[in-house]
Amino acid sequence: MTSVIKVPPLVTVFGGSGFLGRHVVRALAKRGYRVRVAVRNPNLAGHLQPLGNVGQIQAVQANLRVRWSIDRAVQGADHVVNLVGIMFESGRQSFDAVQDFGARAVAEAARAEGATLAHVSAIGSDKESPADYARTKARGEQAVLETMPDAVIFRPSIMFGPEDGFFNRFAAMARLSPALPLIGGGHTKFQPVYVADVAEAIARSVEDKVEGGRIYELGGPETMTFKQCMEKMLEVIERKRMLVSVPWGMARLQGSLLGLLPNPLLTRDQVEMLRTDNVVSQAAEQEGRTFEALGIKPQAMDAILPSYLWQYRPAGQFTQPNAA
Repeated sequence: MTSVIKVPPLVTVFGGSGFLGRHVVRALAKRGYRVRVAVRNPNLAGHLQPLGNVGQIQAVQANLRVRWSIDRAVQGADHVVNLVGIMFESGRQSFDAVQDFGARAVAEAARAEGATLAHVSAIGSDKESPADYARTKARGEQAVLETMPDAVIFRPSIMFGPEDGFFNRFAAMARLSPALPLIGGGHTKFQPVYVADVAEAIARSVEDKVEGGRIYELGGPETMTFKQCMEKMLEVIERKRMLVSVPWGMARLQGSLLGLLPNPLLTRDQVEMLRTDNVVSQAAEQEGRTFEALGIKPQAMDAILPSYLWQYRPAGQFTQPNAA
């Protein structure tokens, strides 16, 4: 009697080598899926290999601006996850090309292959927003649902974790600068969410445990202002720094100038986004489009931040704890 070997389902993850991507790849690999990581430069995705068994994770070349590369990456996939997004434009990597055209192209490729789709957007997506980032994110959501009405869309708040670009960036600044900026006074509200919790939500959608055709907003258990986030970060790294308020007009000017750099610390578009609170909406809570509906209890910052921000303390891991 001949035994039949069942091949695990294949998941194509666009942007799988990034901050959120590596956690998504890990969550899918633990569940036994074969993972095809679609990235612009597969040679820079070697760090993903230890997350799975031999041959379980494969990196392939794909660019959301090149349609045929998307179709090739999706070929044979049972599920598709699109994590691609950019915080600033660079060369041909524009907001329109990546977050609008690219989102539609991935959805069309998934539909043609008969695969399910999970698409990651962001809290604050709004077609009427003055920020190009938020407008293109909203248009991308619309394109996805027009193409695949049963797709699952996730809108996380600002994410934190070992490789994040938020707490790590300001903690690095605190090592060198005597003061940290509070744009607009630091009153903008955030609901920081642990990146692994977002990855878990995405993995559950791949398992078909999340109702499709809905937009889920994912926020952590704490709502904090930008100023409170900075105070929390300074508390963890055990440093005292001045927090200096930067008026909106000055921040826009700084964003315009810094936005000319190859890897800007701040852009004018980001300043515009900071004018709006980045928290889960009341509508999402009332309609069951949050972590609670997914059966996930998000982790608090106090449990995670010290595990990776210790490197910014005066003596790193050897810093003696405060008397308090």
